[in-house]
Amino acid sequence: MSVSRRSVTSADKRAAIIAAARVLFARRGVDAVSMDAVAAKAEVSKRTVYDYYGDKNGLFPAILSETSEALNASVQRALDEHLPTDGTITTVGELEEALTALVVELGRTLVGSADHAAAFALVAQRRWREPGSRDDVETASSERALAERLAHFADSGLLDTDDARTAASHLAALTVLLAYNDQPDPATADPGRIRKIMTDGARAFVRAYATR
Repeated sequence: MSVSRRSVTSADKRAAIIAAARVLFARRGVDAVSMDAVAAKAEVSKRTVYDYYGDKNGLFPAILSETSEALNASVQRALDEHLPTDGTITTVGELEEALTALVVELGRTLVGSADHAAAFALVAQRRWREPGSRDDVETASSERALAERLAHFADSGLLDTDDARTAASHLAALTVLLAYNDQPDPATADPGRIRKIMTDGARAFVRAYATR
């Protein structure tokens, strides 16, 4: 039982450190934030921060990794819930309804997420300071999963495309990317506006890609 407690405590501390660093780095810039400040906000000792992550160079990729895992998990859950491949979606109308539910959910969990916004802001900071930086939030898994779902519905005769990857990029551009551009700050984001962008984007995608 004591091992379990230690494991939970360690996970909680790691999560608190990542959350604190993500907020402080995005707000002030990585260079302006001390490890003391991260430790204080996370309510752990500075030694604990160093033991887990070494220094700020260790914290930065950890933030991106945690954000990537959370983002990809959110997308996979939304796909499984709203866009199943079990044969329940058999008409273009049903597909449009399912796609709308999918992107509305992604708008809520991704566009409205302060954690994701902070991580993307950190990537932008790093690229401004280091133009050759390749650090990023990993979204390839989500893009691949969405493309595979769209390919399924193309094979089922509901979508007209032989390039599911491009179709997935178009769907993302019409919904998630457009909503991010329109509502960049989760603190002031309008959920109604995000929902409208997502709904309109899903409708436009179906009009472009649905079989006639």
